[in-house]
Amino acid sequence: MLGKTKSRAAGIGALAATAALVLAACGGGGGDNSGVQTGQAFAECDANANACNSAAADQLQDGGEVTFAIEKNIPNWNVTSAEGNVFETGMVTKGILPYTFYTTPDLKPTLNTDFVTSADVTSTNPQTVVYKINPKAVWSDGTPITADDFVYNWKVQNGKDCPDCAAASTSGYDQIASVVGSDNGKTVTATFAKPYTDWKNMWSSSGAMYPAHLAAQHGDLNTPAGLAASYKWFGETVPTWSGGPWKLDNFQNNVSVTMVPNPAWWGAKPHLSRVIFRIITDASQEPTALQNREVQVIYPQPQVDLVNQVRNIPNVSSYIGLGLTWEHFDFNLKNPALANKALRQALYTAVDVQGVIDKTVGQFTNKVKPLQNHNFMPGQEGYKDVISSTGQGTGDINKAKQILTDAGYKLQGSQLIDPSGAPVPALRMRYTVGNQIRQNECELFQQAASQLGVKVDIIPTDDLGDTTSNGDFDVIVFAWVASPFPFSGAQQNWTTGSASNYGKYSNPEVDNLIAQANAETDQAKAADLLNQANQIMAGDAYVLPLYQKPTFIAAYDNIANIRNNSTLDGPVYNMQEWGIRKG
Repeated sequence: MLGKTKSRAAGIGALAATAALVLAACGGGGGDNSGVQTGQAFAECDANANACNSAAADQLQDGGEVTFAIEKNIPNWNVTSAEGNVFETGMVTKGILPYTFYTTPDLKPTLNTDFVTSADVTSTNPQTVVYKINPKAVWSDGTPITADDFVYNWKVQNGKDCPDCAAASTSGYDQIASVVGSDNGKTVTATFAKPYTDWKNMWSSSGAMYPAHLAAQHGDLNTPAGLAASYKWFGETVPTWSGGPWKLDNFQNNVSVTMVPNPAWWGAKPHLSRVIFRIITDASQEPTALQNREVQVIYPQPQVDLVNQVRNIPNVSSYIGLGLTWEHFDFNLKNPALANKALRQALYTAVDVQGVIDKTVGQFTNKVKPLQNHNFMPGQEGYKDVISSTGQGTGDINKAKQILTDAGYKLQGSQLIDPSGAPVPALRMRYTVGNQIRQNECELFQQAASQLGVKVDIIPTDDLGDTTSNGDFDVIVFAWVASPFPFSGAQQNWTTGSASNYGKYSNPEVDNLIAQANAETDQAKAADLLNQANQIMAGDAYVLPLYQKPTFIAAYDNIANIRNNSTLDGPVYNMQEWGIRKG
């Protein structure tokens, strides 16, 4: 799940996944870099990612409120849709959507036992997964959560029953043959037409559940048009319902989202009486808001000045972590000029990724290195360098010029001429408004391109989801905020026709290898297949990975049980446990 999630782009995008993969690194980041952590609240997070900054219930006040800064407005409330698949939307809706699995700060998939008491593979031929829904699970209007909700959320995301739904990802859902309820709807049996490697990603926090009984009020769920109408309604409508520990109490457009405990919640009640998500789209204003106690927690995309300012605020602890979020440049292949692979290869070869790091995130942490894979992060089983052999990211201008010359391009003065004799048009490059690091990254790309005779116009956007889903860019920089499921993430991001494949990349060989990886139950073989696809895609120069993006959390010391979570679940994964320390 961009700044998108997804994989949420950071994007729920947009929003990479494999429950069975072993993650060798500690969650939330680690290392011995000085200045990674300040204050006392997060002092143990390297050693104990899942339990640092913890406090028992008897150490917490009864009630209280916490204000958490987010960097984007919520224009679309359907986090499973391509347009709504944005990290901030995923965080805001985390407390109201039921889901099967979520990711803890150690980057491991974890069963959400509040919602499903078990989820088991009961057969491998055909692959069958049986979910037992918590008997107490109900929507906030009292309607039981049942197999009907699983069926609805399967239909709107499988790409077949609702072709017009534009789901963020169809991965896995398109491999299910049937979803059947029993035991008064409290047992769900999903039978797959072919095996699905990342089955734990189904109906998980990267594709959480929307209520079928409300969907039925806004469209006939037995028709594609009715499904599409209901799916659109969830995107356009501020939720008054909930299936989680929180419910939305108030939404002020471009200002704030206020959450209060859901009285129909059947699990452990939240400690706080209110959580307010304050929308601050200019990240440079977050330290001031924190210092003035207008907000008590910030989780910004870290900027050099921002990090340094926060580290000087009294009674505030901060922490830098690495996880499943990664920064990258993307081309839009619908642009006729960029349809030529040689131009893409040359532009990416001209980019100096290490130089980009040194001039941006490298100024506040030395943990970040060039990323050499599109699907696996360092420390994950399967991580392999597929970029170095292409020469991309090296900043080798002479090699970039040779690629162009060999392909029939010519440089006339400061203008690149394509093989047909036409000038290569200026490229529009987009980044999230107010993000200084992304602006710097665009400027560095612009400088590299200019040495090849290509002009780049830099244009910020204040709606990343809309910009990506509508393909309103030639080049763009953003981050995927991922779950630990790389195979389904690859299907979401790179396969032909996927709504989250914003640059419209298409390679049948890559599609086939990703499909094989998604149906392979042997994790080592699945990783090898995915890396084969990855190597081909790297050669096609569609996306250039930059680096494993550092996350940065800062909070007042009196807030307990809040901690970094460098995945699409973010720090809000345990929001019901947050509380104000006594004393």
